[in-house]
This record gives sequence, C-alpha cells and structure tokens, in this order.
Amino acid sequence: MTATTTPTVAPQAATSPGSPATRPAGRRRRSTGSLVGRSVSYAILIALAVVYIMPFLIQIATSFKTDADATANPVSLIPQVWTTAAYTKLFLNSDFPIWFMNSAIVTVFVTLGRVFFDSLAGYALARLHFRGRGFVFAGLVAVMSVPMVVLLIPKFLVINYLGIYNTYPALIVPLLVDAAGVFIMKQFFESIPPSVEEAARIDGAGTFRIFWSIVLPMAKPAVITLTILSFQGSWNELAHFIIATDDPKLFTLTRGVAQLTSGGLGSGNQYPISMAAALLMTIPTALVFIAFQRYFTQGANAGAEKG
Repeated sequence: MTATTTPTVAPQAATSPGSPATRPAGRRRRSTGSLVGRSVSYAILIALAVVYIMPFLIQIATSFKTDADATANPVSLIPQVWTTAAYTKLFLNSDFPIWFMNSAIVTVFVTLGRVFFDSLAGYALARLHFRGRGFVFAGLVAVMSVPMVVLLIPKFLVINYLGIYNTYPALIVPLLVDAAGVFIMKQFFESIPPSVEEAARIDGAGTFRIFWSIVLPMAKPAVITLTILSFQGSWNELAHFIIATDDPKLFTLTRGVAQLTSGGLGSGNQYPISMAAALLMTIPTALVFIAFQRYFTQGANAGAEKG
C-alpha cells in the first residue's frame, strides 16, 4: 500500500485592491498629475500673495527708519536703526490728530446714514408699488454708470448754494446715500419671501414696522456688506472732501495725508513720516474688515446661492 502525498503550494502574498501593485497605471498618473497641478497652483498663489503683501511690509519698515536710511535703502525690510521719530513728528508737528478726528466723525455719520437710507430706499423699490418705480430704478442704474468726477462741479454748486460750504454737513450730507448701496439692498430684499411680510401685515404691523422689525434683521448679510463698503468708501474718500471745504480745521485724513506727502512736512526725502501717516490711516479699515469678514463672506455666499 503506497501513500500518496499532495504537493503543497506556497501561499502567495495577498495584495489589497488599493495597493500600488494593483492600482491601474492611469490612476497613478492622474494622481501624480493632480499633485503637480496643486503644487503649481499653490506656488503661484504664494507668489501673488508675496507681491501683494510686500508693499505693506515695506511701508511698515520704512515708517521706523531714519530719513537717510529710507533714502539709501528704500525697499529694505529691516531698518538699520529702529526709530519712532516719524510717529513723534507726525503727532507733535502736524495736524494729524485733527485729521483723524474729522475722518472718524464723518465716517461714523456717513456709515450710519448710508445703511439706514439705502435700506429704506432699497425696500421701497423692492416692495412698495408706486407710479414711476421703474423709472426711478432706471435712473438709479444710470447714476451708477456716471463717473463721480463728472458730478464734482454740480455737487460743489449745490453745497455752495445751500450755504454749508466749510462745515461738517458739507462733508457728510452729500455722502449719506449712494446708488450702489440702494441697488444692493433692493436686490437682497427681493430675495426675501413676501409671505413673511404678509403675515406681519395681517397682525396689524405697518410698513415701517415690517421693514424695521422683520425684513431688516433678515437682511443682516446685506447690511454687514453695506456697512463695510460704506465705512471704507467714506474713510478713503478724497474728491468730495476737496470740493466741500478748504478750511484746514476740517481736513480729513485723505486730504491731510495727500497734502503732507506733496509738500511741507513730508517734502523731500522724508519718506518715514509719509509711510507712518499712511500706515495709521490704513489700520481702521483693516480692523473693520477683519471684524466683519465672516459676515461679509456669508453675505457673498448667500447672494451666490440665491443667484
């Protein structure tokens, strides 16, 4: 009786379906290609970010330099001698505090006024049915297409006729309403369902009560967007302030810094004081945008989804 033996087969190494050995060559090539594409995209974005940020870094560094150092090494990011002489000279030997105060007063009133009046006008165009509403909206769009420089002389004539030249109202009142803000609010109000207002109207609420207590809180993203744009626009405004006053006591930061850099205290090679003034002027708008950036992006995303 002979014993039969069965040959033993060595077990093969198990391979998972997702291992590189079993992964198709085309998929590996696509993965490598996508990785290279992302790397190139990130490199381009980093390069653009450096190009965008570099002037601000130079501005900060120059504000702490001496005049001679700023002239000899204009793009150096490390001052040879760190000094705050430019800031001391700016606050003690110029009207910078007055300019800053005037800009703060004008910006606060203009921002509050624009948010309120643009919202009212936008709600009226979006919800109230009155004769000539289409004509008013067409005129609003037409005003948005007109360069603001064209309106400077008529604006000056109106200010002078009203007798408010060289006063705070001349700086504030003409900026309280802008066509772009009305357009933004109108488009957002139209995206709110009318059924919400109809329910409130059945409960006895009036038109202004519906607008103030119900519709406006629902338009928070648009209000935040309008607040940021109004703050930045009024803080950085220059052309209107030139034709509204020639009194140095009413100069805002934009006009004062422009005068500072064109002559007088900032003439010649006194670059540090000019950079210090520009840096301090930039800080409030940057802080406002950083504080409301989350709401600003939410408003943009909401608008894109509605569109």
